[in-house]
Amino acid sequence: MSSIHRGIRSAPSLVSSLHRVIDAAAIAAVSWAAARLTPAGGDAGHTLVNEWLAATTAAVVVFHAVSELTGVYRSWRGARLRGELGCLALTWAYTVAALLGIGLLTAYNARFTYETKVVWVLLTPLVMVCLRGVLRSVQRRLQADGWNTRRVAICGANELGVQLAKNLAAAPELGLKPVGFYDDRYKERRKKPDRRSGSDRVGAERREAATPDRRQADVASAARRTEVPAELGAVVGGVSELIAACRAGEIDTVYLTFPMRAENRLRDVLNRLADTTADVYIVPDFFVFELLHARLTNVGGLPAVSIHENPLFGIDGLLKRCFDLVAALVLLALLSPVLLACAAAVKLTSRGPVIFRQRRYGLDGREIWVWKFRSMRQEACQSGSAGAEVKQATKDDPRVTSVGALLRKTSLDELPQLFNVVGGSMSLVGPRPHATAHNEQYRTLIDGYMLRHKVKPGITGLAQVMGYRGETDTLDKMQGRVKYDHEYIRTWSFSMDLEILCRTLWVVLGRKNAY
Repeated sequence: MSSIHRGIRSAPSLVSSLHRVIDAAAIAAVSWAAARLTPAGGDAGHTLVNEWLAATTAAVVVFHAVSELTGVYRSWRGARLRGELGCLALTWAYTVAALLGIGLLTAYNARFTYETKVVWVLLTPLVMVCLRGVLRSVQRRLQADGWNTRRVAICGANELGVQLAKNLAAAPELGLKPVGFYDDRYKERRKKPDRRSGSDRVGAERREAATPDRRQADVASAARRTEVPAELGAVVGGVSELIAACRAGEIDTVYLTFPMRAENRLRDVLNRLADTTADVYIVPDFFVFELLHARLTNVGGLPAVSIHENPLFGIDGLLKRCFDLVAALVLLALLSPVLLACAAAVKLTSRGPVIFRQRRYGLDGREIWVWKFRSMRQEACQSGSAGAEVKQATKDDPRVTSVGALLRKTSLDELPQLFNVVGGSMSLVGPRPHATAHNEQYRTLIDGYMLRHKVKPGITGLAQVMGYRGETDTLDKMQGRVKYDHEYIRTWSFSMDLEILCRTLWVVLGRKNAY
């Protein structure tokens, strides 16, 4: 007997396929126009069609290869157009970088003039962005006119079901029109009139209320109840009414929003829906967990959702690492006089080494050595090893030297960490690293504390520009710092790193909580 492969496959999208064709056509058309409209020249000039065909083919292949990494052809339903167009422009930027590298290695760049290449590089993303915007507008107009719309039922009048209804209401371009909620356990559902006599009805109600299991069930049901906002629809029936509506062809798609623990209810409803022709989707209640950069993936066709994951895999991680390396080397070159001056000041005003090293946790909780200019007296310096008590610097700390106080006020003592960035143990932006002893202390006090180590520690971070710079002398302050560290990991983007770096300058100039 052959084994059955259990898995979930991705359904091909007509819109995604159309986007691929349009983007390839845009690349080819703009390159042809650039070759025709710019002055002839280069080793090949503009006369050889084969040269243009080879370059265009290479560009299309590289663009579609890069798109698999950036995810530009994933479903953008319900997402803002700005995010989609930004991802498209970023994909083209990566493509141009790859093509320039290939061209330099093969000397193919010399076959086209400078003007041709500039026009092609600049106009192609503009044309693709315009075409993408036009396609979205046409799609919304058609769906607003009723084309390709589907009638949707939400089975489960709970918090997840309400959130799904809100998402559908905020994304009319999906073409999904909710007809209402269906839930057997909802107290406000339509009820049939009780035709029993008054005495019989009262007696039955008293017997039911006197049953302990019944009372507990009522309390649990009331606790689970979620009020459905009137603008999102109403509970129009139970599961039986849902099945009847699906059989009558009144509903095209059903979304099941049961909690994860309701396996038996879910299986029963699925079995009953199997006797209809409606499309059925399960909306998993993963949001009962604290998601840290959640991402849908699959393992051999089996679906998996990452709950805690490093967001900097693939091309995003490569982009961040390249920026860190280039920016750190540039800063080291520009600030070398400042580094030498700080080193001389530390050496000439106090006994001991210029550089202070301390053990701290890096990526995935691995220990690293973090470098700083020594700002305390030599006998007061602590390595930060686990098990050792490490006292944080406080205001007017007697351990801090006169030069060290100035360095800490201006954050110049952190400049040697640029070497950590070059070496790869740190990043310019990320959660600030704490001494190993502090990590072991707070991981037992703050839920999810160690999740801040899912990315490399940074010289500056979101928590620092949001007011959590300096001493964390209370548990509330450390919890606030960890909250922003989690937010940084959850919502990371390259533009966020640039914004944090710019805001760091203002924080340093303000000198708040720096001692």
